[in-house]
Amino acid sequence: MPEAVLSSAKTDQQLASIVDDLLAQPDPVLFTRLAAEQFDTLDGYAQAKMAYDPVSQTAIMHGSLPTRPGRVAVVAAGTSDHQVAAEAARTLQFSGVAADMIVDVGVAGIWRLQARLDDIRAADIVLAVAGMDAAIVSVLGGLVGAPVIAVPTSVGYGVATGGTTALNSALASCAQGVTVVNIDNGFGAACAAVRMLSLMKAPQ
Repeated sequence: MPEAVLSSAKTDQQLASIVDDLLAQPDPVLFTRLAAEQFDTLDGYAQAKMAYDPVSQTAIMHGSLPTRPGRVAVVAAGTSDHQVAAEAARTLQFSGVAADMIVDVGVAGIWRLQARLDDIRAADIVLAVAGMDAAIVSVLGGLVGAPVIAVPTSVGYGVATGGTTALNSALASCAQGVTVVNIDNGFGAACAAVRMLSLMKAPQ
């Protein structure tokens, strides 16, 4: 797996030092959980060398990895799950994997999911990103044949606060073979998809 830097737990000084070190080498690097306020503390030269996306809170340095075979559908139940879904999609992009973002197709408006089923079924792997009760995980697990990776999010209120309900729902899904990552871990879900896709052979 390529170099990745978790930015959120680092001080401004630590982040600046890491960025300086990585600028001196040529390999592609992905920065995750990089808030806009943190990115703004970097000097202009460093910022110019990093492709920053504020929605996913990621930055890419030294370009992306070579293109890999396969396609992933990143399916987000609600627009509130967009940040986590965007982190997953950007990680896939960095890893050289084609990704389709399909947002706001949760069970509260399940007709929207039905309208996109053909697109989702065309993917080699499906990431199901959802908070609240994460019901879309089981729905997709029963509707598509591709591997489904559940990404519970911390979106919710009341008993759903913090994403624990979504996590438990995904873990307890009766859909066979669903894989579950940690709460809000779009990066980890994308990396799991990359590992799975590494088993696919490139076209001859």
